[in-house]
Amino acid sequence: MTTFDNREKAAEGAFAAHESVEFAVRAKRDLLVGQWAANLLGLKDKDAAAYAKSLVSTDLEKHGEVDVIDKLKQDFKAKGVSVSADIIKSTMAQKLADAREQLKAAQK
Repeated sequence: MTTFDNREKAAEGAFAAHESVEFAVRAKRDLLVGQWAANLLGLKDKDAAAYAKSLVSTDLEKHGEVDVIDKLKQDFKAKGVSVSADIIKSTMAQKLADAREQLKAAQK
């Protein structure tokens, strides 16, 4: 195996590790956002947990956050909860930062 092959394998490994971490961070973010939304929607206990988990599945449907944002907007509208797209996006950004911190703390 040449030096180039070794570097290529190392780069592929680093990329795979990064993608794995990013997937875990997004999944954690979606759970946190789901808990926030469930509270606003008046969901409790098992229903709240199921709703939060449903956002993780929703995020796998399309690339990016659009699918999660759309689901949240639809669910809020259906329940008569007034939350703007800007609030949803800002909450998602904050929960992303929270997810990173929580996962980092869990690795220590």
